Amino acid sequence: MDNNAAAIKALELYKNNAKLCDPHPSKKGASSAFPENSAKGAHNFSACSNGKMNHKDLQPAREDFRDLNFLTEEKVYEILGLCSESEDYSPLIRVIGRVFSSAESLVQSFRKAKQHTKEELKSLQAKDEDKDEDEKETASGSSTAMEVEPEASASSGDGLSHGENNVQKFDPVEVSVDIEAVRRVYDRLLSNEKIEAAFLNALVYLSPNVECDLTYHNVYATDPNYLNVFIIVMENSNLHSPEYLEIALPQFCKAMSKLPLPALAKLAWLWSQYGTDQIRRLIETFQQLITYTVISNEFSSENLVNEDDGVVAATKCLKIVYYANVLGGDLDTGHNEEEDDEPIPESSELTLQELLGEERRNKKGPRVDPLETELGIRASDCRKPLIPFEEFINEPLNDVLEMDKDYTFFKVETESKFSFMTCPFILNPVTKNLGLYYDNRIRMYSERRITALYSLVQGQQLNPYLRLKVRRDHVIDDALVRLEMIAMENPADLKKQLYVEFEGEQGVDEGGVSKEFFQLVVEEIFNPDIGMFTYDESTKLFWFNPSSFENEGQFTLIGIVLGLAIYNNCILDVHFPMVVYRKLMGKKGTFRDLADSHPVLYQSLKDLQEYEGNVEEDMMITFQISQTDLFGNPLMYDLKEGGDKIPVTNENRKDFVALYAEYMLNKTVEKQFKAFRRGFHMVTNESPLKYLFRPEEIELLICGSRNLDFLALEESTEYDGGYNKDCRIIKDFWETVHSFGQEQKRLFLQFTTGTDRAPVGGLGKLKMIIAKNGPDSDRLPTSHTCFNVLLLPEYSTIEKLRERLLKAITYAKGFGML
Repeated sequence: MDNNAAAIKALELYKNNAKLCDPHPSKKGASSAFPENSAKGAHNFSACSNGKMNHKDLQPAREDFRDLNFLTEEKVYEILGLCSESEDYSPLIRVIGRVFSSAESLVQSFRKAKQHTKEELKSLQAKDEDKDEDEKETASGSSTAMEVEPEASASSGDGLSHGENNVQKFDPVEVSVDIEAVRRVYDRLLSNEKIEAAFLNALVYLSPNVECDLTYHNVYATDPNYLNVFIIVMENSNLHSPEYLEIALPQFCKAMSKLPLPALAKLAWLWSQYGTDQIRRLIETFQQLITYTVISNEFSSENLVNEDDGVVAATKCLKIVYYANVLGGDLDTGHNEEEDDEPIPESSELTLQELLGEERRNKKGPRVDPLETELGIRASDCRKPLIPFEEFINEPLNDVLEMDKDYTFFKVETESKFSFMTCPFILNPVTKNLGLYYDNRIRMYSERRITALYSLVQGQQLNPYLRLKVRRDHVIDDALVRLEMIAMENPADLKKQLYVEFEGEQGVDEGGVSKEFFQLVVEEIFNPDIGMFTYDESTKLFWFNPSSFENEGQFTLIGIVLGLAIYNNCILDVHFPMVVYRKLMGKKGTFRDLADSHPVLYQSLKDLQEYEGNVEEDMMITFQISQTDLFGNPLMYDLKEGGDKIPVTNENRKDFVALYAEYMLNKTVEKQFKAFRRGFHMVTNESPLKYLFRPEEIELLICGSRNLDFLALEESTEYDGGYNKDCRIIKDFWETVHSFGQEQKRLFLQFTTGTDRAPVGGLGKLKMIIAKNGPDSDRLPTSHTCFNVLLLPEYSTIEKLRERLLKAITYAKGFGML
């Protein structure tokens, strides 16, 4: 054809929407970082590029495809077809080995085909050289190298529906690799064992080079398309198989962990767009590697799991999936509690610490994960992740982790050593609680040491403990006065070890007296007669009383008590809805939080939202609501200015529901909750509590577990004074305890340990001791609640044992607790 005939033919094809051949893969695959391969690519695909691709043209390349330096889906199928005809797959194996072992080749492979945008349709009508120039601009450049036109997002199905503040920064449609094409290729090829081995061998060669590129050459900064290497490799569904776990996957994880922060964030955003099955596959891949490595090695205090490069790298990679799981879940990035207006007063001891060269670490509170900051989200922003958070916990790793060493790395050797506390999602609550325990104890010892230095330098009276002397009949008043004085004068004293003394009673506080103190304070403060909290009979939960007569100091006290309980490792019998713990972690209450705090109101508002009729005409409600005060008097409140004149309609009912929830959960109790939170933060502001725990874990930490497994308690109990598990009296004892009802079991726990709740991890973590307390007698059993020790006389019969034990646990309060 001459030029005019070709132009006419082109227009006819365009008018009929003729199917196009692969559009210039040489240009689509080329990257500015690897210009030397562009010419080769153009040569390899010349037959395809000029629109005259046929078997005759492909004959010269049929032998070994030696000049092929990157792949497209079409090229893979073409080679696979030729190999199937000859029943010789060696050419394809060689191509896969060459492409998948080279980062440069992978970066250029499986690029997205350009979408039919308005701009492209115009360019198709322009001159060929103009079109070529446009494509060169798209294939090159640094920041624009991975961009796809906005219209493309609709067809790719990768549109972002959450985290609106961050969409512009990390829009996954910027990624240039065609993920669906990669998946189809893997599906076709991995069924062939010989070809599958080629992927494995290629990955072994690829990983060290990629690690070197990222560590020393900063390749991602020069070419963001380098991320394609990790996207393509992680689509291999066989990565968790035993063949990869030995060498290939650990090396690749090490390389991935070297990615710079922006690349990690981008990868998290991309993976967050995957479905639940894909996210679970990624989790299982990294978890399989961690578990396999942990089980295959003998880790100990001499051979720390923290020093195993494979486990550390896989954990860092799992962190990317963790944040992808958060981003892909049900996000609530708004509704954050405002920070306290007044900073918590700093201790005057800082001056002395600075003089001694011991400036307080993390003065402004615990650290924040850099990836969390980069993404602009927190784990607490996620209402419901794609995959439950529990699936990220690796129990074999928790079993071998030396938490004292790990905590040291977390606090001191943060640069040279890896701490799993920087990846708290992989730790179970028991392990995290142990890390928190070390942090609290070290802080207590630090405060004690500073106090001793003060007494030497300034001649002050030595007071290394937080001493509370209270009268049993005035426990709230005495505690409130003392704690208020401490909070005003020197809040650092709250971080000293608690030491409680009941006036007129003997007993050294080794933990048990503190437990009883907490129990009495909680009983008093949550007494409905006092009016600080309201009690819901249907939910068995307490909520702040907006009409309370108590001053803010009382609410600050209960906040301090909750903080002190965590700080001193005591469990409290408090019953708050989950929204309280979310608010303590910095999130405001929203409509969905009403479900457990105000269930009747929640159901009413839910019915309003789902009502199919005409809301305005049928319900006749406005943006003014009515509440009842402490004396039963109605109080009117406008949710909007002039709310009594604004009717609720089908269009604005969601706004009404949101404002109603905001009023009930945040505005009405703002004064009380701020005082409560302030007291809590006085004790925990420097603790890694917020960094390590999610709101539901905070509840477990404060309240313990309600699940009482006495069989686990029996398994973990130790014996002293001549008793062992095979003694008649011990067998009678457990038979008796197992026969108790639920309430009697709680009384027994209260009597023996000072609390009727199981600690984090269940009763198996309690380590109770049963010690012999003389021969048969009429004496009641006694206990050292500080040490969870039950002193049990050797009663002659099981009936006598039951009668004496029941009497002891029923009438124990106020005496007999040492």
